[in-house]
Order: sequence, then structure tokens, then C-alpha cells
Amino acid sequence: MNSNSSRRQKTPLEHILRVALYICLLGMAAVYLMPFLVMFLTSLKDVEEIRSGTLLSLPGSLNFDAWVKAWGGACTGSSCNGIAPFFINSFQIVIPAVLISTIIGALNGYVISMWKFKGSDIFFGALLIGCFIPFQVILLPMARTLGWLGIANTTTGLVFVHVVYGVAFTTLFFRNFYQGIPSDLIKAARLDGAGFFTIFRRIILPISTPIIVVTIIWQFTQIWNDFLFGVAFSGFDTQPVTVALNNLVNTSFGGKEYNVDMAAAILAALPTLLVYVLAGKYFVRGLTAGAVKG
Repeated sequence: MNSNSSRRQKTPLEHILRVALYICLLGMAAVYLMPFLVMFLTSLKDVEEIRSGTLLSLPGSLNFDAWVKAWGGACTGSSCNGIAPFFINSFQIVIPAVLISTIIGALNGYVISMWKFKGSDIFFGALLIGCFIPFQVILLPMARTLGWLGIANTTTGLVFVHVVYGVAFTTLFFRNFYQGIPSDLIKAARLDGAGFFTIFRRIILPISTPIIVVTIIWQFTQIWNDFLFGVAFSGFDTQPVTVALNNLVNTSFGGKEYNVDMAAAILAALPTLLVYVLAGKYFVRGLTAGAVKG
């Protein structure tokens, strides 16, 4: 019998329900994307057009002057160089912080799950508590620590802060992922004479790609979008783009330029948007592969 003819035909009611489901999903997506649409349309208008039109009115012409000004000419406090310098600051903070916290988290998770030692569960519990400590609690102790280390108001200091705060999360991710790896695999490698780092490099890392992607995306998003640590621990020349965006929005010389504000906000959000667009499917795969198990 033909396999196609053996399939059950959908009833008219099932077709109607399917269409209704898609309409509902499209409506929810439209509501969710509405703020972004308003921001994008506003960024393409001039100030007079913004004042005379509505939020969802289309621009009379494509005008990217606001984008150019937001990038290289808008004032963020006393400086009028746009958000470009602060964009670079954010990358200088995010890239090393993500890499260092991911590496430390992988090693911690590997040790806690594969190389049990006395007090390992207590150590993991202490790290787990770190996931629930509010940002505000560590501001004063961290400020004193940065001053004592001589890295206050520097990019290095911000990298240090994000690594310290992020290690609890990265350790949790890797530990839960490694819990699903058969212990016999590690025992066999030990019997063959493989040591701590050999097992980690040749056995654990090659199968850790899903959780590494999850951790990188998570850390990148958290660090790039951070405002509190940036405004508390940075100097003027080391501020991340989130702090510069706040300064731009709250700085006004003459009339308020909403189009420039919206363009700057979109530019500041582009890296995280691109990360999820390009690596979103790998993020989901990593989660389903064990990132939130245990």
C-alpha cells in the first residue's frame, strides 16, 4: 500500500485549528517585535517628521543621518564622538571575560563532576549560591578589591568583575553537562595512563561543543548588556556601550533627537542580536544536550 495513501487525512476542523494557531503565533510575534519596529522607523526619520507623524508612520525617505551621528558624532556627556569608542570598549571587556570565565567554568565543572574530592559538594554549593547573589550586594566589596589590586576604573578591572561573577554560572552549566558523561569513560582513560589534563583535552573538550556554545552565548549576552557594573567600576575612557547609550539619551544640546537615540539603541543591541540569529539553534541544542539538567 502506498505510504501516502495510508496517512490519515486531516479533518476540516484540524485545518482550521492549525490556521488559527499560526495566526495566533504571528500576532504574538508582531506584538513582540512592535517596539523594535517603532525604534527602527523612528531612526529613519528627521526630528520634524517625528513630531508631526505617528509612531508607526513610515518615513518619507530613507534617511540614515541619525545612524551616522549616533555612531560617530552624538554627544555622550562632554564627549561628542558617538558610541563608536565605547563599542570598542565593550568588545575589549566581553571577549576576554567570556573566554576566561568559560575556561574556568569548564575546568571547575570537570573537576566537580569527574574528580570527586573531599568537600567537592560543599564547593559546588558555594558556587551555586553565587548564582543568586544580587549585583548590588557585591558593589562595595568589589570596589575595594579593585582598588586594592590597582585596577579600578580600567578595562582589566571590568573583565575581572565579570569573570568573578560569571564563574558560578559557567561552572553550573558545565558541571550539569558533564554529569551525563559515563564515568566508565574516564575510568578507562585513567587505566590507560591518561592524566588530569590529558583526559580533559582529548576526551572531555571534544564532546563539550554544545555546552561551550551555550556558555559563550549566555556570558556574551549578560556581559554586553550589563549596565550596573559598567557604570560603577569604569572610568570615562573605559565605559561600555550601555553606559554610553544612557549618557547619550540623557545628554541634550538644543532639541531632543529621538531618531539619534533610537539608532544608537539599535546599534548597541546589534551584537547580541547577531549572536542569537547566527548561533541560536546551537544554543537550543546545547540546552537540550544537558545544560539545564541535574
